[in-house]
Amino acid sequence: MNIKKHSTQISNVLVIGCGGAGLRASIEIKQAGLDVCILGKRPRTDAHTVLAAGGINAALGNLDKKDSWRQHFIDTYLEGYGIGDPLKIEIMTKESPSLVKELDEWGANFAKLKNGELDQRFFGAHKFRRTCYSGDYTGLSILRTLIKKVDELKIPIFDSQYVTELLIEDNICFGAMSFNLFSCERTVHLADAVILCTGGHTRIWKKSSSRKNENTGDGYFLGLKAGCELIDMEMVQFHPSGMLFPEEIEGTLVTEAVRGEGGKLINNQGERFMKRYDPERMELSTRDKVAIANYTEIVEGRGTKNGGVFLDISHKSKEFIVEKIPTIYRQFLEVQMLDISESPMEVAPTAHYSMGGLLVNPEDLSTSVDGIFAAGEVTGGLHGANRLGGNSLAEIIIFGKRAGLASVNYSRNLKQQVRSNRSICLAHDNIKKFIKKGNQLVRPLQNELRLIMWKYCGVIKNKELLSEGLEKIKQLKIKSQEVDVRIDEYNCEDLALVFDLQSSLISAEATVISAIERNESRGAHQRSDFPEIDSSCEFNIVVRLNKNNNLEIIKVPLKPLNQNLQAIIEGSTPQEDIKNKLLE
Repeated sequence: MNIKKHSTQISNVLVIGCGGAGLRASIEIKQAGLDVCILGKRPRTDAHTVLAAGGINAALGNLDKKDSWRQHFIDTYLEGYGIGDPLKIEIMTKESPSLVKELDEWGANFAKLKNGELDQRFFGAHKFRRTCYSGDYTGLSILRTLIKKVDELKIPIFDSQYVTELLIEDNICFGAMSFNLFSCERTVHLADAVILCTGGHTRIWKKSSSRKNENTGDGYFLGLKAGCELIDMEMVQFHPSGMLFPEEIEGTLVTEAVRGEGGKLINNQGERFMKRYDPERMELSTRDKVAIANYTEIVEGRGTKNGGVFLDISHKSKEFIVEKIPTIYRQFLEVQMLDISESPMEVAPTAHYSMGGLLVNPEDLSTSVDGIFAAGEVTGGLHGANRLGGNSLAEIIIFGKRAGLASVNYSRNLKQQVRSNRSICLAHDNIKKFIKKGNQLVRPLQNELRLIMWKYCGVIKNKELLSEGLEKIKQLKIKSQEVDVRIDEYNCEDLALVFDLQSSLISAEATVISAIERNESRGAHQRSDFPEIDSSCEFNIVVRLNKNNNLEIIKVPLKPLNQNLQAIIEGSTPQEDIKNKLLE
């Protein structure tokens, strides 16, 4: 195979990732009159967005009239333990109502009240009911709606494209290199701007709500190699409820909608144990607190025989369950032959969401590299130390649109287009170096990494565990250089897997070194050796590649609240309560 041979595709903007953020960005670009192209690893109808089941947040006040973007801001900022970017949170909470209504107008078919307004359900740690939904398949409904809109606009989506490199010259991005997962054909995508919408890295934990070959951190790897930075990588959300068995689907999400619709958590002693962890909010507490509660019950011996806790909604009628959470009802019937209207589910924490990610400007989603933008889970800054359920779908729509608009402005203002044969040849060489015989196979190394991350960087960690895990990751990096990768004109799976592994290893290392640096317990980041929140840790952790191609970290001061946002916080809650909230 001629390694220099490739086809060329040209557009104004290249979008990498065909989930909700990528689709929404491309719609904005096309409607502005520019050419846009979307690349996706997975089939367009099966992007990771489909797993976001419970709903999308918008402070519409349809059921609770006192709700407002200000209260949504308060909930998001405080439950993120004060380390989220206030401007990014403000943008999301202000813009979500109009964009959620737009989605419904485009055909998302959210549940309606009798008066025709959007129905809204409770989600954990929200003061009011503000989560709009389509049963328990909201992400799927949104994805199908966006695909329909993309098709109407005749925006090309190229499935089965694996992006290996962003093309960079003088800190300017002018496209990307990809190969087809089936034909192995390489394509150089030339563009004025690139938007990364590639998701997170939670598949690198043994128990994960992500599926095989997704969320392996490839967007982080692409960004770091190009010169971008990562932020808050230690902040990984463990969802309280993942399935336990069968083994091949361990960690599969049991949506928060189950708790939002009245599900109760019970231990093996029949105790509704959340009364000990958050007696006021119980099962509707924050995800970090519910996950820690479930984990604690399990490790202290009050769990089920399969290593979980019970989640019970059987006190509700079967008709109610089938209407409100139809996917979960079917899911347990199909894989466990369990009727959840009659018996409780068994669940345990599962790695669910990357709250850290690429460091971006909250207004235009630009990075430190000219021409690279990013939106969705691949970015950090919005959720702080704890993500509220329903905010992720709002995030991809709002910031997908903003990234699309910013890329349009960037493209139109370019005075000249950068191109570099050297960068293209380097991208070819970076593929070629992995195609060789070796004494290691990728899948066992991926599984080894997942076990390392679960054991040494799991729900609760400490410096000893993290340091040992870091050494094991470094040893695994050495092994990964000996992976056997063979391709032919019909199969590039090994090549894709080895790039997944490289992405996972660098994402794992970035996560662990950040977790070592944060000597406190804050939100989803829990350290048994530093069990309390520490006011001296009021910073974000930024990770980047240095000149020696090694990861380095710096601590940066938190973004301050402006006067208006400070007034919102202080006006809603006594200052002492705010202090207690952030230091509890």
